[in-house]
Amino acid sequence: MLAFFIFACNDIPAGYSKQVAGNIYTLTIDGTINPVVYYKIKRSLSVIKKQQGQCLILVMDTPGGLLTSTRKIVQEILNSDIPVVCYVAPKGAQCASAGTFIALACHIVAMAPATNIGAAHPVSIGKEMDKTMEEKIINDTVSFIKSICRHTGKNERWAEKAVRESISTPAEEAVKINVADLIANDMDDLLKKIDGKKIRLSSGKEVRINTKSMPASEITESIGERLLKTIGDPTVAYLLMTIGILGIIIEFSHPGFAVPGVVGTICLILSFYAFQTFTQSITGILLIVTGIILLLMEIAAPGVGIFAIGGFIAMGLGTWLFFRSPSSEFHTAGTTFFVVYALLVVFITGLLILIRHTRSKKVTTGKEGIIGEIGKAITDIKDEGTVYVHGEYWKAISRTGNIGQGVKVKVKDIDGMILIVEPAEGGKQNEK
Repeated sequence: MLAFFIFACNDIPAGYSKQVAGNIYTLTIDGTINPVVYYKIKRSLSVIKKQQGQCLILVMDTPGGLLTSTRKIVQEILNSDIPVVCYVAPKGAQCASAGTFIALACHIVAMAPATNIGAAHPVSIGKEMDKTMEEKIINDTVSFIKSICRHTGKNERWAEKAVRESISTPAEEAVKINVADLIANDMDDLLKKIDGKKIRLSSGKEVRINTKSMPASEITESIGERLLKTIGDPTVAYLLMTIGILGIIIEFSHPGFAVPGVVGTICLILSFYAFQTFTQSITGILLIVTGIILLLMEIAAPGVGIFAIGGFIAMGLGTWLFFRSPSSEFHTAGTTFFVVYALLVVFITGLLILIRHTRSKKVTTGKEGIIGEIGKAITDIKDEGTVYVHGEYWKAISRTGNIGQGVKVKVKDIDGMILIVEPAEGGKQNEK
Protein backbone atom coordinates (compact mmCIF):
# COMPACT_ATOMS: atom_id res chain seq x y z
CA MET A 1 0.00 0.00 0.00
CA LEU A 2 2.83 2.38 0.93
CA ALA A 3 4.72 1.51 -2.25
CA PHE A 4 1.60 2.19 -4.33
CA PHE A 5 1.16 5.57 -2.62
CA ILE A 6 4.79 6.56 -3.21
CA PHE A 7 4.78 5.70 -6.90
CA ALA A 8 1.37 7.30 -7.38
CA CYS A 9 2.75 10.51 -5.88
CA ASN A 10 5.09 10.85 -8.84
CA ASP A 11 2.11 11.87 -10.94
CA ILE A 12 0.66 14.36 -8.45
CA PRO A 13 1.86 17.86 -9.31
CA ALA A 14 2.32 20.22 -6.39
CA GLY A 15 0.59 22.97 -8.36
CA TYR A 16 0.24 24.87 -11.62
CA SER A 17 -0.90 28.29 -12.62
CA LYS A 18 -4.06 28.49 -14.68
CA GLN A 19 -3.74 26.19 -17.66
CA VAL A 20 -4.53 27.68 -21.04
CA ALA A 21 -3.84 26.15 -24.45
CA GLY A 22 -0.69 27.77 -25.82
CA ASN A 23 0.77 28.51 -22.38
CA ILE A 24 4.48 28.93 -21.81
CA TYR A 25 5.70 26.63 -19.02
CA THR A 26 8.76 27.13 -16.82
CA LEU A 27 10.66 24.57 -14.76
CA THR A 28 13.36 25.61 -12.30
CA ILE A 29 16.50 23.48 -11.99
CA ASP A 30 18.63 24.91 -9.21
CA GLY A 31 20.73 21.98 -8.02
CA THR A 32 22.70 19.00 -9.23
CA ILE A 33 21.59 17.03 -12.27
CA ASN A 34 20.33 13.62 -11.09
CA PRO A 35 17.54 11.15 -11.86
CA VAL A 36 15.01 13.34 -10.04
CA VAL A 37 15.72 16.19 -12.48
CA TYR A 38 15.33 13.75 -15.37
CA TYR A 39 11.92 12.63 -14.06
CA LYS A 40 10.85 16.27 -13.62
CA ILE A 41 11.80 17.23 -17.17
CA LYS A 42 10.21 14.12 -18.65
CA ARG A 43 6.98 14.69 -16.70
CA SER A 44 6.97 18.39 -17.61
CA LEU A 45 7.20 17.68 -21.34
CA SER A 46 4.39 15.15 -21.01
CA VAL A 47 2.18 17.65 -19.13
CA ILE A 48 2.86 20.43 -21.64
CA LYS A 49 1.96 18.16 -24.53
CA LYS A 50 -1.34 17.25 -22.87
CA GLN A 51 -2.07 20.92 -22.12
CA GLN A 52 -1.15 21.88 -25.71
CA GLY A 53 1.46 24.29 -24.39
CA GLN A 54 3.88 26.10 -26.68
CA CYS A 55 7.22 25.45 -25.03
CA LEU A 56 9.14 24.60 -21.88
CA ILE A 57 11.63 27.06 -20.40
CA LEU A 58 14.28 25.45 -18.18
CA VAL A 59 15.47 28.07 -15.70
CA MET A 60 18.89 26.64 -14.87
CA ASP A 61 21.44 27.26 -12.13
CA THR A 62 23.45 24.06 -11.76
CA PRO A 63 27.03 23.05 -10.90
CA GLY A 64 26.62 19.80 -12.86
CA GLY A 65 25.69 16.26 -11.94
CA LEU A 66 25.46 12.71 -13.23
CA LEU A 67 26.33 11.96 -16.85
CA THR A 68 23.85 9.05 -17.04
CA SER A 69 20.98 11.36 -16.06
CA THR A 70 22.29 14.05 -18.42
CA ARG A 71 22.22 11.65 -21.39
CA LYS A 72 18.59 10.76 -20.65
CA ILE A 73 17.63 14.42 -20.36
CA VAL A 74 19.38 15.26 -23.63
CA GLN A 75 17.50 12.42 -25.33
CA GLU A 76 14.18 13.77 -24.02
CA ILE A 77 14.97 17.29 -25.28
CA LEU A 78 16.31 16.29 -28.70
CA ASN A 79 13.31 14.02 -29.34
CA SER A 80 10.73 16.39 -27.86
CA ASP A 81 7.64 17.49 -29.77
CA ILE A 82 7.73 20.63 -27.64
CA PRO A 83 10.34 23.40 -28.08
CA VAL A 84 12.68 23.62 -25.07
CA VAL A 85 14.39 26.87 -24.07
CA CYS A 86 17.30 26.94 -21.62
CA TYR A 87 17.52 30.14 -19.57
CA VAL A 88 20.60 30.38 -17.34
CA ALA A 89 19.28 32.57 -14.54
CA PRO A 90 19.09 34.47 -12.23
CA LYS A 91 22.02 36.87 -12.47
CA GLY A 92 25.14 35.22 -11.08
CA ALA A 93 23.93 31.70 -11.89
CA GLN A 94 26.04 29.05 -13.59
CA CYS A 95 25.40 26.32 -16.12
CA ALA A 96 28.40 24.09 -15.56
CA SER A 97 29.42 20.54 -16.36
CA ALA A 98 26.31 18.41 -16.99
CA GLY A 99 24.22 21.58 -17.34
CA THR A 100 26.30 22.56 -20.38
CA PHE A 101 25.20 19.43 -22.27
CA ILE A 102 21.55 20.09 -21.44
CA ALA A 103 21.78 23.75 -22.46
CA LEU A 104 23.41 22.96 -25.80
CA ALA A 105 20.68 20.39 -26.54
CA CYS A 106 17.91 22.98 -26.12
CA HIS A 107 16.38 24.71 -29.12
CA ILE A 108 17.16 28.17 -27.69
CA VAL A 109 19.87 29.05 -25.15
CA ALA A 110 19.41 32.30 -23.23
CA MET A 111 21.53 33.67 -20.40
CA ALA A 112 21.01 36.36 -17.81
CA PRO A 113 23.78 38.94 -17.33
CA ALA A 114 26.69 37.88 -15.04
CA THR A 115 26.15 34.17 -15.70
CA ASN A 116 28.53 31.61 -17.20
CA ILE A 117 28.49 28.28 -19.03
CA GLY A 118 31.07 25.52 -19.51
CA ALA A 119 33.60 23.58 -17.39
CA ALA A 120 32.25 20.24 -18.61
CA HIS A 121 35.24 18.00 -17.90
CA PRO A 122 33.93 14.62 -16.60
CA VAL A 123 34.82 13.68 -13.02
CA SER A 124 34.19 10.54 -10.98
CA ILE A 125 32.29 10.61 -7.70
CA GLY A 126 33.65 8.44 -4.90
CA LYS A 127 36.27 6.49 -6.92
CA GLU A 128 39.47 7.02 -8.85
CA MET A 129 39.99 6.23 -12.53
CA ASP A 130 43.18 5.03 -14.17
CA LYS A 131 44.58 6.96 -17.13
CA THR A 132 43.20 4.64 -19.78
CA MET A 133 39.68 4.70 -18.35
CA GLU A 134 39.80 8.49 -17.92
CA GLU A 135 40.89 8.95 -21.55
CA LYS A 136 38.09 6.68 -22.78
CA ILE A 137 35.47 8.59 -20.78
CA ILE A 138 36.79 11.98 -21.97
CA ASN A 139 36.79 10.91 -25.62
CA ASP A 140 33.29 9.51 -25.30
CA THR A 141 32.09 12.69 -23.60
CA VAL A 142 33.68 14.88 -26.26
CA SER A 143 31.96 12.85 -28.97
CA PHE A 144 28.67 13.20 -27.09
CA ILE A 145 28.83 17.00 -26.75
CA LYS A 146 30.01 17.47 -30.36
CA SER A 147 27.11 15.38 -31.66
CA ILE A 148 24.72 17.60 -29.70
CA CYS A 149 26.25 20.77 -31.15
CA ARG A 150 26.15 19.30 -34.66
CA HIS A 151 22.42 18.70 -34.24
CA THR A 152 21.59 22.11 -32.71
CA GLY A 153 24.09 24.20 -34.67
CA LYS A 154 26.14 25.36 -31.68
CA ASN A 155 29.93 25.89 -31.51
CA GLU A 156 31.55 22.42 -31.64
CA ARG A 157 35.11 23.61 -31.09
CA TRP A 158 34.18 25.51 -27.93
CA ALA A 159 32.17 22.51 -26.66
CA GLU A 160 35.18 20.22 -27.09
CA LYS A 161 37.38 22.65 -25.14
CA ALA A 162 34.73 22.84 -22.41
CA VAL A 163 35.16 19.08 -21.92
CA ARG A 164 38.90 18.65 -22.47
CA GLU A 165 40.15 21.90 -20.92
CA SER A 166 37.23 22.79 -18.62
CA ILE A 167 36.89 26.27 -20.09
CA SER A 168 33.96 28.40 -18.88
CA THR A 169 32.55 31.39 -20.74
CA PRO A 170 30.53 34.43 -19.53
CA ALA A 171 27.15 35.24 -21.07
CA GLU A 172 28.22 38.09 -23.40
CA GLU A 173 31.06 36.08 -24.92
CA ALA A 174 28.88 32.93 -25.15
CA VAL A 175 26.49 34.82 -27.44
CA LYS A 176 29.36 36.08 -29.63
CA ILE A 177 30.84 32.62 -30.21
CA ASN A 178 27.49 30.90 -30.88
CA VAL A 179 27.20 29.02 -27.59
CA ALA A 180 24.18 31.00 -26.43
CA ASP A 181 21.54 32.72 -28.58
CA LEU A 182 20.70 35.78 -26.53
CA ILE A 183 20.93 37.63 -23.21
CA ALA A 184 17.75 38.36 -21.26
CA ASN A 185 17.57 40.42 -18.07
CA ASP A 186 14.54 38.58 -16.66
CA MET A 187 11.67 36.31 -17.66
CA ASP A 188 9.61 39.11 -19.20
CA ASP A 189 12.60 40.20 -21.27
CA LEU A 190 13.16 36.60 -22.37
CA LEU A 191 9.54 36.14 -23.48
CA LYS A 192 9.77 39.33 -25.56
CA LYS A 193 13.03 38.32 -27.23
CA ILE A 194 12.00 34.77 -28.19
CA ASP A 195 8.59 35.86 -29.48
CA GLY A 196 8.20 34.92 -33.14
CA LYS A 197 11.28 32.67 -33.31
CA LYS A 198 11.03 29.65 -35.61
CA ILE A 199 12.15 26.28 -34.25
CA ARG A 200 12.61 23.04 -36.17
CA LEU A 201 11.74 19.98 -34.05
CA SER A 202 13.27 16.49 -34.37
CA SER A 203 10.24 15.39 -36.36
CA GLY A 204 11.12 17.96 -39.02
CA LYS A 205 8.12 20.10 -38.13
CA GLU A 206 8.81 23.83 -37.91
CA VAL A 207 6.95 25.82 -35.27
CA ARG A 208 6.87 29.52 -34.45
CA ILE A 209 6.83 30.54 -30.77
CA ASN A 210 4.25 33.17 -29.87
CA THR A 211 5.12 34.40 -26.38
CA LYS A 212 3.69 37.88 -26.66
CA SER A 213 1.12 38.49 -23.89
CA MET A 214 1.09 34.78 -23.04
CA PRO A 215 1.04 33.65 -19.39
CA ALA A 216 3.98 31.67 -18.01
CA SER A 217 2.92 28.74 -15.84
CA GLU A 218 5.45 27.34 -13.39
CA ILE A 219 5.67 23.57 -13.06
CA THR A 220 6.53 22.62 -9.49
CA GLU A 221 7.76 19.35 -8.01
CA SER A 222 5.38 16.46 -7.45
CA ILE A 223 5.14 14.88 -4.00
CA GLY A 224 7.02 11.81 -5.20
CA GLU A 225 9.81 13.96 -6.64
CA ARG A 226 10.17 15.84 -3.35
CA LEU A 227 10.40 12.56 -1.46
CA LEU A 228 12.94 11.13 -3.88
CA LYS A 229 14.98 14.33 -3.69
CA THR A 230 15.22 13.87 0.09
CA ILE A 231 16.08 10.17 0.24
CA GLY A 232 17.85 9.86 -3.13
CA ASP A 233 21.32 10.32 -1.64
CA PRO A 234 23.13 6.93 -1.63
CA THR A 235 24.23 7.29 2.00
CA VAL A 236 20.66 8.06 3.14
CA ALA A 237 19.34 5.12 1.09
CA TYR A 238 21.95 2.80 2.64
CA LEU A 239 21.05 3.91 6.17
CA LEU A 240 17.34 3.41 5.44
CA MET A 241 18.08 -0.09 4.15
CA THR A 242 20.13 -0.88 7.28
CA ILE A 243 17.38 0.34 9.61
CA GLY A 244 14.85 -1.66 7.60
CA ILE A 245 16.89 -4.87 7.89
CA LEU A 246 17.39 -4.40 11.63
CA GLY A 247 13.71 -3.69 12.19
CA ILE A 248 12.58 -6.83 10.36
CA ILE A 249 15.16 -9.02 12.13
CA ILE A 250 14.14 -7.66 15.55
CA GLU A 251 10.48 -8.28 14.71
CA PHE A 252 11.19 -11.90 13.73
CA SER A 253 13.19 -12.44 16.91
CA HIS A 254 10.50 -10.81 19.10
CA PRO A 255 7.21 -11.50 17.24
CA GLY A 256 4.24 -9.41 18.28
CA PHE A 257 6.21 -6.29 19.25
CA ALA A 258 5.07 -4.72 15.92
CA VAL A 259 6.96 -1.38 16.08
CA PRO A 260 10.31 -2.67 14.71
CA GLY A 261 8.50 -4.58 11.98
CA VAL A 262 6.42 -1.60 10.87
CA VAL A 263 9.34 0.86 10.97
CA GLY A 264 11.66 -1.65 9.30
CA THR A 265 9.22 -2.39 6.47
CA ILE A 266 8.65 1.32 5.77
CA CYS A 267 12.39 2.07 5.78
CA LEU A 268 13.12 -0.89 3.50
CA ILE A 269 10.44 0.19 1.00
CA LEU A 270 11.76 3.77 1.04
CA SER A 271 15.32 2.54 0.48
CA PHE A 272 14.29 0.44 -2.54
CA TYR A 273 12.36 3.46 -3.85
CA ALA A 274 15.56 5.53 -3.51
CA PHE A 275 17.61 2.85 -5.27
CA GLN A 276 16.12 3.90 -8.61
CA THR A 277 18.43 6.95 -8.49
CA PHE A 278 21.49 4.71 -8.90
CA THR A 279 22.87 2.50 -11.63
CA GLN A 280 21.53 -0.75 -10.29
CA SER A 281 23.30 -4.08 -9.97
CA ILE A 282 20.86 -7.00 -10.10
CA THR A 283 23.52 -9.24 -8.53
CA GLY A 284 23.84 -6.79 -5.65
CA ILE A 285 20.08 -6.76 -5.05
CA LEU A 286 19.86 -10.57 -5.10
CA LEU A 287 22.77 -10.89 -2.66
CA ILE A 288 21.20 -8.39 -0.24
CA VAL A 289 17.86 -10.22 -0.32
CA THR A 290 19.66 -13.56 0.11
CA GLY A 291 21.54 -12.16 3.12
CA ILE A 292 18.29 -11.05 4.79
CA ILE A 293 16.71 -14.48 4.20
CA LEU A 294 19.73 -16.30 5.67
CA LEU A 295 19.70 -14.11 8.80
CA LEU A 296 15.98 -14.77 9.28
CA MET A 297 16.67 -18.52 8.88
CA GLU A 298 19.31 -18.26 11.62
CA ILE A 299 16.71 -16.73 13.93
CA ALA A 300 14.01 -19.29 13.05
CA ALA A 301 16.31 -22.33 13.27
CA PRO A 302 19.45 -21.41 15.25
CA GLY A 303 22.35 -23.77 14.66
CA VAL A 304 26.12 -23.37 14.60
CA GLY A 305 25.84 -19.93 12.97
CA ILE A 306 26.40 -20.97 9.35
CA PHE A 307 23.26 -19.11 8.21
CA ALA A 308 24.36 -15.95 10.00
CA ILE A 309 27.87 -16.07 8.52
CA GLY A 310 26.47 -16.66 5.04
CA GLY A 311 23.98 -13.84 5.56
CA PHE A 312 26.67 -11.35 6.59
CA ILE A 313 28.86 -12.28 3.62
CA ALA A 314 25.96 -12.05 1.16
CA MET A 315 24.80 -8.69 2.51
CA GLY A 316 28.33 -7.26 2.50
CA LEU A 317 29.07 -8.33 -1.07
CA GLY A 318 25.60 -7.31 -2.25
CA THR A 319 25.83 -3.83 -0.75
CA TRP A 320 29.33 -3.33 -2.16
CA LEU A 321 28.27 -4.40 -5.65
CA PHE A 322 25.08 -2.36 -5.51
CA PHE A 323 26.59 0.95 -4.43
CA ARG A 324 30.11 0.66 -5.82
CA SER A 325 29.49 -0.95 -9.19
CA PRO A 326 32.03 0.17 -11.84
CA SER A 327 29.12 1.28 -14.02
CA SER A 328 27.73 3.57 -11.33
CA GLU A 329 28.67 7.22 -10.97
CA PHE A 330 27.15 7.66 -7.53
CA HIS A 331 28.65 5.87 -4.55
CA THR A 332 28.50 5.80 -0.78
CA ALA A 333 31.65 6.95 0.99
CA GLY A 334 33.87 3.94 1.80
CA THR A 335 34.10 4.97 5.48
CA THR A 336 30.32 5.18 5.78
CA PHE A 337 29.90 1.77 4.21
CA PHE A 338 32.40 0.02 6.51
CA VAL A 339 31.25 1.76 9.72
CA VAL A 340 27.54 1.10 9.15
CA TYR A 341 28.17 -2.47 7.98
CA ALA A 342 30.40 -3.21 11.01
CA LEU A 343 27.74 -1.85 13.40
CA LEU A 344 25.10 -3.94 11.61
CA VAL A 345 27.17 -7.12 12.01
CA VAL A 346 27.91 -6.39 15.70
CA PHE A 347 24.28 -5.61 16.51
CA ILE A 348 22.84 -8.64 14.73
CA THR A 349 25.51 -10.94 16.22
CA GLY A 350 24.69 -9.67 19.70
CA LEU A 351 20.98 -10.17 19.02
CA LEU A 352 21.54 -13.76 17.83
CA ILE A 353 23.64 -14.54 20.94
CA LEU A 354 20.89 -13.09 23.16
CA ILE A 355 18.23 -15.15 21.38
CA ARG A 356 20.27 -18.35 21.74
CA HIS A 357 20.92 -17.66 25.43
CA THR A 358 17.24 -16.95 26.07
CA ARG A 359 16.11 -20.12 24.33
CA SER A 360 18.60 -22.26 26.27
CA LYS A 361 17.37 -21.05 29.67
CA LYS A 362 14.91 -23.12 31.64
CA VAL A 363 11.35 -21.85 31.47
CA THR A 364 10.37 -20.33 34.83
CA THR A 365 6.70 -19.55 34.22
CA GLY A 366 3.57 -21.53 33.48
CA LYS A 367 3.36 -25.32 33.45
CA GLU A 368 6.90 -25.77 32.16
CA GLY A 369 8.24 -23.46 34.88
CA ILE A 370 7.08 -25.59 37.83
CA ILE A 371 7.92 -29.07 36.50
CA GLY A 372 11.18 -30.25 38.06
CA GLU A 373 10.93 -27.87 41.04
CA ILE A 374 11.76 -29.13 44.56
CA GLY A 375 9.25 -28.47 47.33
CA LYS A 376 8.11 -29.81 50.71
CA ALA A 377 5.12 -31.90 51.71
CA ILE A 378 3.02 -29.87 54.15
CA THR A 379 0.76 -32.83 54.90
CA ASP A 380 0.99 -36.55 54.42
CA ILE A 381 0.29 -37.39 50.80
CA LYS A 382 -1.73 -40.56 50.50
CA ASP A 383 -4.49 -40.16 47.95
CA GLU A 384 -4.06 -36.41 48.07
CA GLY A 385 -2.17 -33.81 50.12
CA THR A 386 -0.68 -30.36 50.18
CA VAL A 387 2.82 -29.29 49.13
CA TYR A 388 4.71 -26.02 49.15
CA VAL A 389 6.46 -25.43 45.82
CA HIS A 390 7.79 -22.37 44.06
CA GLY A 391 6.48 -20.02 46.77
CA GLU A 392 2.91 -21.36 46.67
CA TYR A 393 0.72 -24.05 48.28
CA TRP A 394 -0.54 -26.69 45.87
CA LYS A 395 -2.74 -29.76 46.01
CA ALA A 396 -0.67 -32.78 45.10
CA ILE A 397 -0.92 -36.53 44.52
CA SER A 398 1.74 -39.23 44.42
CA ARG A 399 1.85 -42.15 42.01
CA THR A 400 4.87 -43.74 43.67
CA GLY A 401 3.38 -44.40 47.09
CA ASN A 402 2.72 -42.44 50.27
CA ILE A 403 4.86 -39.45 51.13
CA GLY A 404 5.21 -38.29 54.71
CA GLN A 405 4.85 -34.76 56.02
CA GLY A 406 8.02 -32.67 55.75
CA VAL A 407 9.60 -34.83 53.04
CA LYS A 408 11.21 -33.08 50.08
CA VAL A 409 9.25 -33.68 46.90
CA LYS A 410 9.93 -33.14 43.20
CA VAL A 411 7.23 -32.09 40.72
CA LYS A 412 7.00 -34.58 37.86
CA ASP A 413 3.92 -33.25 36.08
CA ILE A 414 0.83 -31.14 36.51
CA ASP A 415 -2.79 -32.18 35.94
CA GLY A 416 -4.96 -29.08 35.80
CA MET A 417 -4.28 -27.44 39.18
CA ILE A 418 -2.98 -30.60 40.89
CA LEU A 419 0.73 -31.42 41.03
CA ILE A 420 1.98 -34.96 40.53
CA VAL A 421 4.99 -35.39 42.84
CA GLU A 422 7.49 -37.98 43.99
CA PRO A 423 10.06 -38.03 46.78
CA ALA A 424 13.13 -35.98 45.88
CA GLU A 425 16.61 -37.36 46.27
CA GLY A 426 18.73 -34.43 47.38
CA GLY A 427 18.16 -31.08 45.67
CA LYS A 428 17.50 -27.78 47.28
CA GLN A 429 14.17 -27.41 49.01
CA ASN A 430 12.18 -24.21 48.65
CA GLU A 431 11.43 -22.84 52.13
CA LYS A 432 8.48 -20.75 53.04
